[in-house]
Amino acid sequence: MKKALLASLMGASLAMVAVPAWAQPSAAIAAAVADSGRPDADKQRDLARKPAEIVDFAGVKPGDKVAEMIPGGGYYTRILAKTVGPQGHVYLLVPPFFAQRPGGLDGVNALAAAYPNVSVVVGDLSAISLPEKVDVVWTTENYHDLHNGPTANPAAVNKSAFEALKPGGIYFVEDHAAAPGAGTGATATLHRIEPDAAIAEVEAVGFKLDDRTDLLKNPEDAHDKPVFDASIKGETDKFAVRFRKP
Repeated sequence: MKKALLASLMGASLAMVAVPAWAQPSAAIAAAVADSGRPDADKQRDLARKPAEIVDFAGVKPGDKVAEMIPGGGYYTRILAKTVGPQGHVYLLVPPFFAQRPGGLDGVNALAAAYPNVSVVVGDLSAISLPEKVDVVWTTENYHDLHNGPTANPAAVNKSAFEALKPGGIYFVEDHAAAPGAGTGATATLHRIEPDAAIAEVEAVGFKLDDRTDLLKNPEDAHDKPVFDASIKGETDKFAVRFRKP
């Protein structure tokens, strides 16, 4: 009887240790993910992307000012805007080469029109210019692209993110994982980057690694196909890392 009770208590204790604080999303985050204004296409991706847990892991809270790099179709923009609420703000950072495409700003302008606390900022990511320092700089599924193109300069972008943050601010990076040992060699071909390579680059400009999570890990991904390949699209092995500005 005593042994059974001890085992039960030890199991409960281990369970409590195994669940990090960020694994219990706040009411604000839960409401943002459940918001009826989110497109059905976004909601269908939630099972794989785990947005409530990811936003919680990143530490986003009501009142925060967030700078989102290359927001794409706004999957996270909508959730971030609702999470930070009317006292917070989300700045959508759009590089000029995106903005100069025909219709390149249509999607982000529509997001800004739909959410009063969202603004579009067109400018070089290596020289982020905002009206205020922010609490979070956010990038999902596109950090690897900082290595691609004629003006690729991940070090400059990371330094710019550092300067855009308040002291103690968070730089959140989520991306498609490359195979161990791949480094940055698959950024253009497979659109992947090795997690440790990304971490080393970000730490090199002064950020401190705060935490990392396997929430989006997929051991079924062999890391040998482009992320757009139909056999793996939407189900890639991804990493998520939280850095802090000292």
